[in-house]
Amino acid sequence: MTTIYDIAKATEYSITTVSKVLNNYPNVSEKAKKKVLQAVEELGYTPNSSARTLATNKSWMIGVVFAEHLGVGMAHPFFSEVIESFKKQVELYDYDLLFVSRNMGLQKRTYKHLKHRGVDGVVVVQSLGEEAIEYSTSKLPTVFIDMPIEKSSAVYSDNKQGGMLAVDYLYGLGHRKIAHIAGRDTMFTAVERTRGFKLATHEKGLTIPEQYIVDGGYYSYEGGREAMVRLLGLEDPPTAVFVAGDEMALGAIKVIKEAGLRVPEDISVIGFDDIPLSKHVDPPLTTIRQDKQLIGQQSAVLLLDKINGLSKNNQDKIVPVQLIKRNSCSAL
Repeated sequence: MTTIYDIAKATEYSITTVSKVLNNYPNVSEKAKKKVLQAVEELGYTPNSSARTLATNKSWMIGVVFAEHLGVGMAHPFFSEVIESFKKQVELYDYDLLFVSRNMGLQKRTYKHLKHRGVDGVVVVQSLGEEAIEYSTSKLPTVFIDMPIEKSSAVYSDNKQGGMLAVDYLYGLGHRKIAHIAGRDTMFTAVERTRGFKLATHEKGLTIPEQYIVDGGYYSYEGGREAMVRLLGLEDPPTAVFVAGDEMALGAIKVIKEAGLRVPEDISVIGFDDIPLSKHVDPPLTTIRQDKQLIGQQSAVLLLDKINGLSKNNQDKIVPVQLIKRNSCSAL
């Protein structure tokens, strides 16, 4: 089997130079790259993962940690698209992913588990509560998605602006009785979307009854159903609802229809996320789109820069959101 030593001997370059070419280091001449890669092709060299780990002092593994609120993990449309984008970006640099959930029955905390596995860095999806402090204060390169953490880097959507966009749109359609099905207030994203809702309604001079803001839980279909039942049970129900997540919005629409009402003729509904299913339901869901591709890509770039020592400063990347108009909202 051809080894890195054979490549070094054939090219008359040092093992260090050959290793740099194979691992795509920038400080290598084009002449060296061309000669080494030609030898790789001619000799049929296939990198050995163990040898590469020894040569570079890296595991070439990135840990993916996610807080399991819904029992669906990465199957949730938003997170699956974000992590798929993240995965494509880090694979360009030959990294593999190791997935770890807090609810996988591990006997030790995820941080200790990943340190034991020797990962080069970690991406944390949503909050881990107190355990997040272990990552943010450690030397292990870490980036958080959907949750800013002090002393660490994070990438998340402009959730507050999304809430404001939703209210502005409904107000422009003539709605004044606007309710909000919120996510659980233990989540940063839910708090920010509700904050945007409250800021926008305040700016419009609207008085929103306390009963118009309902906890829909962790962005689930069932949570949206339960919250909408409560809103329809009010003596003076709303004419429009801003729902903090698309899956919750689909549950809310189902309840509205079961009550013999129509969307959007009787009640307008706007969601948040723009999951793939949103455009295919009846009626197609008006929503606030998160740029899931960019969130995943930016998270990967931040983490790879940290791993490679190109960035020592922590930073937050706030990704813009966009109003997507479909057919679930109409003029009052």
